[in-house]
Amino acid sequence: METKRALLIAGGALAAIFLQAAPARPQAEAQPASALSGQVTSAEEGPMEGVVVSAKKDGSTISISVATNAAGRFAFPVARLEPGHYTLSARAAGYELDGAMAVDVASGQEAKVEIKLKKSKNLSAHLTNAEWLISIPGTDEQKRFLLNCTTCHTLERIMKSTHDADEFMQVFRRMSLYYPGSTPLKPQRLAGTASRDVERGGNGRKTAEWLASVNLSEEPTWTFPLRTQPRLTGKSTHVIITEYDLPNRLIQPHDVVLDREGNVWYSDFGQMFLGKMDPKTGKVTQYPIPVVKPGWPEGTLDLEFDTDDNPWIGVMYQSAIAKFDRKTEKFQMWSTPKEWDTDAGQLGHIAIEGTPVDNKVWIKNSDQGNIYRLDLISNKMENLGSFKDPLTDKRIGTYGIDSDAQNNAYLLDFSAGNIVRIDAKTKNATVYRTPTPDSRPRRGRVDREGRLWFAEYQGNAIGMLDPKTEYITEWKVPTAWSAPYDAVADRNGEAWTASMLTDRVARLDIKSGQYTEYMLPRPTNIRRVYVDDSKNPGTLWIGSNHGASIVKVEPLD
Repeated sequence: METKRALLIAGGALAAIFLQAAPARPQAEAQPASALSGQVTSAEEGPMEGVVVSAKKDGSTISISVATNAAGRFAFPVARLEPGHYTLSARAAGYELDGAMAVDVASGQEAKVEIKLKKSKNLSAHLTNAEWLISIPGTDEQKRFLLNCTTCHTLERIMKSTHDADEFMQVFRRMSLYYPGSTPLKPQRLAGTASRDVERGGNGRKTAEWLASVNLSEEPTWTFPLRTQPRLTGKSTHVIITEYDLPNRLIQPHDVVLDREGNVWYSDFGQMFLGKMDPKTGKVTQYPIPVVKPGWPEGTLDLEFDTDDNPWIGVMYQSAIAKFDRKTEKFQMWSTPKEWDTDAGQLGHIAIEGTPVDNKVWIKNSDQGNIYRLDLISNKMENLGSFKDPLTDKRIGTYGIDSDAQNNAYLLDFSAGNIVRIDAKTKNATVYRTPTPDSRPRRGRVDREGRLWFAEYQGNAIGMLDPKTEYITEWKVPTAWSAPYDAVADRNGEAWTASMLTDRVARLDIKSGQYTEYMLPRPTNIRRVYVDDSKNPGTLWIGSNHGASIVKVEPLD
């Protein structure tokens, strides 16, 4: 026993010698949890929750953003920031950086930075469209008119104008002659006799007088206080946002969709291009779309993928739709038959989800609301005409269109509050009314269970029509004047929407009815929403239609 004990002592001593002799592992070899971390504070609030902090590497087209927690702290995961020199920015309503900020990120080390914010000197330059709407005196009915304006520009332009009522009447007339994909950087006039109803049934003179009473036509500054939305907190700060700058400022990524390989595709609302982006590198490839109606406005809207993963696109005032063959990289075009075409012909929306059933593509012509079906066997179009509301006898003002697995079509009535289902076999229409009157459904999509999810632009809600029960359910979005543009449900039990007004995206837990909103790093005019639901939670992809960028929103829980 003593001999064994001696051997154990000797062995322990020898092990100790070896351990002492082994060199200590350098602390730097331990990979830090984050590449960059810090805290955001201000003199007024101290640590600030809900501040969006962005980092962009010199020479890169990609920026990464995170949000601060209740202690004002933020952290960028190591996998998201490669070594390099980064410029930092921060977004918090009513605040701005107290001086330029930059930091060096090195491999294997955690960079730390303290960010100080100060009150904004020019608050008006930082307001979202929705914040203008909660600030401006007036009734909701008066303010709804301004929902027609954000397609082309911000409300700041209107509020900083000095137009009187007569001049505003001239502005309304002029705006009715512009293509809806116009921007201050690239305005496009409509052709021929085409014009748009920018008043949407309102009283132009009364609206003009109201706007002249709240802009800068009579005073050097506004007589009302400017208000901001409270910053988002809690779960809304658990997010990573990636922004990809596109090659030039004129690109308007209206629809952003992923193919099966994970490539990001976008339609350009103001130019004749179909774009593709590699999300790993940010590299963009643009495919020119043939101009088939010279002299008419250029730009595209709806982007869909068929079962062969080929993109289809609505080519707006070119009065055509197009299919892009990814193998040949050539477009096949279908134009409105000449005998049907008009100066205002506009094929912006298509539906191909149910096309494999009968080889027919649904198409909406915004001029007079006519609904077409393209037969892919004969390559001929059928005109089903426009549909009417049986109660009011008013024409259905279709904006969005989608189809189910049986190729029945759903029309979203942007001029009222109706959802119209067209039976693919009988062509008969059934009209369903949203619980909120005149909710102005805009765009939506049929889910895997055959239910239609849609945005209520004027109803400030997401809606869902279950054709089995013929019942519509609504979920109001928590932020005022969100004016949801599109809605989509994923396979994880959530629905998503976004806005042209709030710079926020919203994620709905369908079972609980609870929303989680996420603030975006920059002003963002959002149209289509697309969700990659291959993981849980899903990842939202959107285009900044006036910011020439594509945005990826990744909730962390």
